Amino acid sequence: MGEGNLSFRRLTSIRHRKKRTAAKDEAESSLISSSPPPTPITPAAVVGKGKKKAIGARLWMRFDRTGAMEVVECDKSTIIKRASVPARDLRILGPVFSHSSNILAREKAIVVNLEVIKLIVTAEEVLLLDPLRPEVLPFVERLKQQFPQSTDASENVVQSSVLDHEAGEGLQCELPFEFQVLEIALETVCSFLDTSVDALETEAWPVLDELTKNVSTENLEYVRSLKSNLTRLLARVQKVRDEIEHLLDDNEDMADLYLTRKWIQQNQQSEAELGETASNLLSRVTSNRSSSMVTSSTKDDDVEDLEMLLEAYFMQLEGMRNRILTVREYIDDTEDYVNIQLDNQRNEMIQLQLTLTIASFAITANTLLYAL
Repeated sequence: MGEGNLSFRRLTSIRHRKKRTAAKDEAESSLISSSPPPTPITPAAVVGKGKKKAIGARLWMRFDRTGAMEVVECDKSTIIKRASVPARDLRILGPVFSHSSNILAREKAIVVNLEVIKLIVTAEEVLLLDPLRPEVLPFVERLKQQFPQSTDASENVVQSSVLDHEAGEGLQCELPFEFQVLEIALETVCSFLDTSVDALETEAWPVLDELTKNVSTENLEYVRSLKSNLTRLLARVQKVRDEIEHLLDDNEDMADLYLTRKWIQQNQQSEAELGETASNLLSRVTSNRSSSMVTSSTKDDDVEDLEMLLEAYFMQLEGMRNRILTVREYIDDTEDYVNIQLDNQRNEMIQLQLTLTIASFAITANTLLYAL
């Protein structure tokens, strides 16, 4: 019943949004498609023969919404100017915070640090750190599949119109560029963590069953190593889950993640300022009132879209966490069973020792009697 109400509310909000903002969406899509693609990155220093690598330069991949990509080595200052992020955000992506999970909203970018996925997302492009790592390659392939490279702008307009028509029929609207990238990052991280949980379960059950049959030093060492791996994996899943939960608890943070809306509004405002005249000043004031009402309504809908996206991966991470806790409970139960077995064996040995002591005392007493 809850899922039916949620889907009905979702479809109703889509229909209402389509009716209220059809002209606005058409203008925004034309604005996005007509905007020039981002310029390539100009690194501060180029690595080549006879040239030393710039201090602090790291390998980055630039991937924009048109599918164009390049891999270059850049220093921190180049990335800071490119993405308009503070220097402390790059430290979050550094090796010191490699085991932390962060999704930070900035004025013109989103800083994402999830497991091995470390990137900066803007409304037009993605800056991915260390794209050649084996763990990051699946994320790069998903980006290529999601945003195939195309040079014809008319194809983008046709695709956007088709997607709008499907959304009008009740299907899911296409998410903004930054949300699509965030979804791919969460999907890659959840897939990586799910694989680790599957490997943990596959390894845990035979080892624990063997320990219940044969309590030996080798089996106990296996269980100790298994418990250490479980604790580390649980901490990793918990960090990603807590970061998503933090975003879900604050609608303002989720609204700040909508970079495309802010980018479109800035472009429209700059164009309005350049083409503003005294004759259309009054009409502009009235249109601002109506557009503010539309913006406020669409803002809630966009937050709802992001909320539903985050909730899906939050539930997936919650399921992984419950699976890990189930394995830990089984380990605790196995340890209790082994302790009971060891206590029983200890009691039997104490009883045997007591019997031998009594028998020895009896033999000694008989020997003394016969000696007297």
